[in-house]
Amino acid sequence: MAKTIKVTEDGLEKLKAELENLKTVGRADIAEKIKVARGYGDLSENSEYDEAKNEQAKIEARIVEIEAMLKNIEIIEDVKGDGKTVVIGIKVKALDMEFNEECEYVIVGSTEADPMNGKISDESPLGKALIGKTIGDEVIVDAPAGELKFKILEIG
Repeated sequence: MAKTIKVTEDGLEKLKAELENLKTVGRADIAEKIKVARGYGDLSENSEYDEAKNEQAKIEARIVEIEAMLKNIEIIEDVKGDGKTVVIGIKVKALDMEFNEECEYVIVGSTEADPMNGKISDESPLGKALIGKTIGDEVIVDAPAGELKFKILEIG
C-alpha cells in the first residue's frame, strides 16, 4: 500500500496547479527546445538536444510523482484543535531553549514543508517531537545539527 500524503486544501491546489502547468506549459516548452535542438544537426554530438531530453525526462518524472501523490492524498482540514495538543495543521509557538528565542511553526505534511517560512513537516525531527505534546512540555530533538531543546508556549 502506498504511503498517505498529508496536505492542506491549499497544498492540494498547489500540487494540482503545478501538475497542470507541467502538462501544458512545461511539455510545450520542452517540445519546442527539442525541435530547435534537432535543427542543429547530428544528434550524437548535440549537447542542446541531450540537455533538452534530460529536462524532458525530469518534467515527465515530476508529473508521474505528482499524479502518484494525488492518488494517496489525505486532506488536513483547517485544524483548530483543542488548543492544548499539537496536531498536524496547527501553529505552535515554542521557545528555543539554547538561544532563548521564540519560534513559530505550522506543522504540515511533507509536501508542503517550507522551513524558511515556518512550515515544518510532521515527518521532520522537530515535527515528530512536537506532535501530541501540550503547552509547557519540553521536547528534545535529535537533529542533524545536534540536540535541540524546545518548550511549547502556545498552540493554535
